[in-house]
Amino acid sequence: MSLALPALVVLAAEPLYLLVDTAVVGNLGTVALGGLAVGGGLLAWAAALLNFLAYGTTARAARRAGAGDRAGAVAEGVQATWLAAGLGLVVLTFFQLTAGPFTRLLAGGAGPVAEAGEEWLRVASLGAPLLLVSLAGNGWLRGVQELRRPVRFVLAGSLVSLVLCPLLVYPAGWGLVGSAVANVVGQAVTAGLFLRAIAREDADWRPRPAAVLSQLVIGRDLLLRAAVLQVSFLVAAGVAARAGTAQLGAHQIALQLFFFLALVLDAYAVAAQTLVGHALGAGRPAEARVTARRVALWGLGTGAAVAVLLLALRGVLPPLFTDDPAVVDQALLVWWFLAAMQPLAGVVFALDGVLMGAGDVGYLRTLTIGSAVVGFLPLSLLSGPLDWGLAGVWTGLCLFIGLRLAGVLVRVAGDRWLEAPETVTA
Repeated sequence: MSLALPALVVLAAEPLYLLVDTAVVGNLGTVALGGLAVGGGLLAWAAALLNFLAYGTTARAARRAGAGDRAGAVAEGVQATWLAAGLGLVVLTFFQLTAGPFTRLLAGGAGPVAEAGEEWLRVASLGAPLLLVSLAGNGWLRGVQELRRPVRFVLAGSLVSLVLCPLLVYPAGWGLVGSAVANVVGQAVTAGLFLRAIAREDADWRPRPAAVLSQLVIGRDLLLRAAVLQVSFLVAAGVAARAGTAQLGAHQIALQLFFFLALVLDAYAVAAQTLVGHALGAGRPAEARVTARRVALWGLGTGAAVAVLLLALRGVLPPLFTDDPAVVDQALLVWWFLAAMQPLAGVVFALDGVLMGAGDVGYLRTLTIGSAVVGFLPLSLLSGPLDWGLAGVWTGLCLFIGLRLAGVLVRVAGDRWLEAPETVTA
């Protein structure tokens, strides 16, 4: 819990800001909310696609720290930071060149929602390198079991964004662009603090191409896993957009809550990843198995509590994000699916962290891709022509979580995950 609680704050800060952002923008109108859903979905897709910068770095740094090599763990952070900066510039350039076509594609064609999404994305993507540098910083600090500093760094940036967002959107009159600017400024604060932390370690700052390439190669399984996952969410958003503006707005509200709750539950995964990495780095597999059992139970209990809370607040939360009755009605429909999946998701996310800490990312890649191809994608795609609407999309998401649950339980019950250690190189 001493690892999970600080991780909870760090993981929840960004999606909590996005929830507030959604509420602020939602009161601008349905078009602005839809634009945020389109533009924010694309930027979130890129960040989630590259989250191996945090999770892959944690596993490598934890293995080194468990073996008593703190300097090596910090070196992993330095090289991950260089990789993050490079990939961030690629993401920034990509969105500046393709923001228009992608937002129109996701919004179902040209129109006010696509234009609003493009406007938001062009500004918000300026923070992509900063966001990825922060992911790398989180990774190596988790690996050495220092989670209090990331709490301070992330809260500082989020607080700046939270203050600026409503001020820039309304009194300053910047509207949706104000939301994007607030996002970038907050990310700059957080990234600067992570860079200062690694500079104080007196590490060698020189980029080592071989080490950077090694990190990129080792992260390929997590990258492929994240790619399929994010493509699935983009397809779901596209189906929601074609169902209607109200459906897209409700999908944005429910999806931001899903991501927020997923990262809250993922706090156990971060703790498990760090502890499993340390245990296996020190040659203690029995300790790793005990950790797996413990975090699965905590995930299940917390997920159940979250489900009860969501159902109790079903009539209260959706209206906080929008005053459009059509959007609220669609959000109330999705709410049942959102609540029902939480206990299952609690176990899935916790055991994901266990397997990542053990370096068993190849299995996670295959399981996630298989679950998306068999469950999430087919139901999302069929929801359009069969007129299932958001109920079909969210049934697919529930099936996706259920298939992953079965897969991780089978894996952790065996011994092969203990025999798949993450390889680290000097």
